[in-house]
Amino acid sequence: MFHGTHTALITPFKDGQVDKDAFRDLIERQVAAGITGIVPCGTTGESPTLNNKEHLQVIELAVEYAAGRTKVIAGTGANSTAEAVYLTTEAARMGADATLQVCPYYNKPSQEGLYQHYKKIAEATDLPMMLYSIPGRSVIEIAVDTIARLAADCPTIIANKEAGGKPERVTEIKNALPDDFQILSGDDPLTIDFMKLGAVGLVSVATNLIPQPMVELVDAMLAGKLSEAEALQAKYEPLMSTLMSIDTNPVPIKAAVAMQGHCSTEIRLPLVALSSANEAILRDKLSSFGLL
Repeated sequence: MFHGTHTALITPFKDGQVDKDAFRDLIERQVAAGITGIVPCGTTGESPTLNNKEHLQVIELAVEYAAGRTKVIAGTGANSTAEAVYLTTEAARMGADATLQVCPYYNKPSQEGLYQHYKKIAEATDLPMMLYSIPGRSVIEIAVDTIARLAADCPTIIANKEAGGKPERVTEIKNALPDDFQILSGDDPLTIDFMKLGAVGLVSVATNLIPQPMVELVDAMLAGKLSEAEALQAKYEPLMSTLMSIDTNPVPIKAAVAMQGHCSTEIRLPLVALSSANEAILRDKLSSFGLL
């Protein structure tokens, strides 16, 4: 189900509200580029600063604007199990195709707690579920044994977005899980490394800005065209690195899309806009790629 390229969408704001027109245009560009799926309300979508009403509004808009032309994988995870259940069941009602479930952050549950958390969500809905292990933000990671246990006990848990920066985890998961369990890279620069080891796709930040090249890269890997994929990776790696290094995601990617005139730079506290120095770096990088 998750083979291919999926965009972790930014959430455009205007005067403190979700900018519906900018969001529609963003999704139209994704569809035109052949993206497999869109992921509203993930890390890149500033989900921690969306209230529940806004969170569900963004998912509902994504389903409406996608109009069946690309999959909608709704980010409905939370560090409160009850909240994650509520958001996920509402997303299912709205017509989302699947759900992305971040590893609960801040409260540092045990692996047994993670198991019970995800099991409770899986029991509440029939939506296919992609787990999301991101220890850099959650402090803990979802252990391979826990993923295997969940996949065995919960038929709808069929994938994992791996964003810990460790390609070896792909091998560990592949060895512990059935062949049909799907692993996706959560880091643009590691896409080829992950897919060499058996990942089937990517949940991407860079696709907000360069959807078509990233689609071509992933499609090349799926087709076994390694040299073609490596050429694309080499070409765009400096841009990916800049987006990752000059500030916390999603600050740089939102600034980049804004520089192209597609949305405002408005971002919610406690995140702040790029410094003038980093804005200049990013603008120069986009210009060098012909993106302005």
